[in-house]
Amino acid sequence: MAATKASKEQKYDRQLRLWGDHGQEALENSHVCLINATATGTEILKNLVLPGIGAFTIVDGHTVSGEDVGNNFFLSNDSFGKNRAQAATELLQELNSDVSGNFVEESPDKLLDNDPEFFHRFSLVIGVHLPESTCLRLGSVLWSASVPFLVCRSYGLVGYMRLVVKEHTVIESHPDNALEDLRLDQPFAEFTNHIQSYDLDSMDKKDHGHTPWIIIVAKYLEKWLSEHSCQPPKNYKEKEVFRQIIREGILKNENGVPEDEENFEEAIKNVNTALNPTKIPSAVEDLFNSEQCNNITSQTPPFWVMLQAVKEFVHGEGNGSLPVRGTIPDMIADSQKFINLQNVYRERALQDAVAVSKHVESLLQSVGKPPESISEKDIKLFCKNASFLRVVRCRSLAEEYSVDSVNKDEITSCMDNPDSEMVLYLMLRAVDRFYQQHSRYPGVYNYQVEEDISKLKLCVNSLLQEYNLNVNIKDDYVHEFCRYGAAEPHTVAAFLGGSAAQEAIKIISHQFVPFNNTFIYNAMSQTSATLQL
Repeated sequence: MAATKASKEQKYDRQLRLWGDHGQEALENSHVCLINATATGTEILKNLVLPGIGAFTIVDGHTVSGEDVGNNFFLSNDSFGKNRAQAATELLQELNSDVSGNFVEESPDKLLDNDPEFFHRFSLVIGVHLPESTCLRLGSVLWSASVPFLVCRSYGLVGYMRLVVKEHTVIESHPDNALEDLRLDQPFAEFTNHIQSYDLDSMDKKDHGHTPWIIIVAKYLEKWLSEHSCQPPKNYKEKEVFRQIIREGILKNENGVPEDEENFEEAIKNVNTALNPTKIPSAVEDLFNSEQCNNITSQTPPFWVMLQAVKEFVHGEGNGSLPVRGTIPDMIADSQKFINLQNVYRERALQDAVAVSKHVESLLQSVGKPPESISEKDIKLFCKNASFLRVVRCRSLAEEYSVDSVNKDEITSCMDNPDSEMVLYLMLRAVDRFYQQHSRYPGVYNYQVEEDISKLKLCVNSLLQEYNLNVNIKDDYVHEFCRYGAAEPHTVAAFLGGSAAQEAIKIISHQFVPFNNTFIYNAMSQTSATLQL
């Protein structure tokens, strides 16, 4: 068992650094369903099989055609005439022996007719190149079962993704430029005692040059507050004066020349960071005020129970602040001083997590659930990330497609620029309409390209009319989409495969924030956009 764990750690080393053991465990426990093993579909699965999802099931009723073999690396000449789901499963499984692959030789429509609950068992369903009617049917089944649904397609030089998830909670959102949680403006008792244990004036040169910058700023801040009626430096001018006071604290040699003390330079550089006021981010405040947080029942997911517990902590032991995060940035200091400071923060974070645990326990008991139904480990992780919690709520496909609830404002404002990515979205919708009427896509046969242009134009106009959209779509786009002939160039499929797999991993691991809710990639201009539709 230990050997297997070690070999897994070696195999997945780079990604474990990204999402940790618990993220990997979530991946290994997931079961992803792919509908249609087209070039885009297999590229997405390739990027999920390699990092080690637990299992996948391909649902595809098509047999492999010459066109499939031409643009899909996971089908070979030997696959010709075989079922596409079976052929792709065989080759995808070769990528990672840890992953279990299954296939169903059936069209999604047949499954929806005979056994719609088939789709309830999956962690995520990815639908590729689905006709609009199938997409809406499947979307409705998955929406009511709260199964996340990712719709993808590559159409000529256009890539499209749509995420459909009722509510997706994220504890570890990994923000790019998170502010440190140092509490210099509201020092807790243990931190204040730790600061008092330092006396910069009586230190020898070695200790003076290896005192952590957090201590240096805290020391000078104490002095500043006593001289400025407890008001910290607020504007640029005051902060410059404060920096100068720290600068004057650098030791000087016998000639009166300042010594080279990097820790003081670090303190001066970090004044802005250190003086950031401790406050609850507005996104977290909004979550505190949401109905799910304030209405805990026995059906409430752990995320909301823990959030309510943190809210109670803020109003109680936290004195208006979130639990201490318990981490400090790297800095110039000797090991012992750094570890001592780190332990002050770490121990306070543990105390705060214990206090939150007690709130969790009483909340669980109040709804008749055992206290151990939420683990200590989960509560610690939640407290550590309390500033970065996110909840993504997408609109359903039914809302997007309904004339009454279509997001006209977003469409109209984007179409102020007639070449924005929104025009590609409208063209894809028009192409779907064409398919409904003619049971084929425009321009699939060369000899029909010309006559299809006028037919597609009619579809564009009827779409705009039906939704009462007063926008203009250039003829160039209609011609271009007819020229595409619904082809699926491998370059676009590969790009979308990477993007969709990345979003799938976010959904499965509940780490990083997925897009909301529509993503369009324009391979002609190498641009992309996220739209809320």
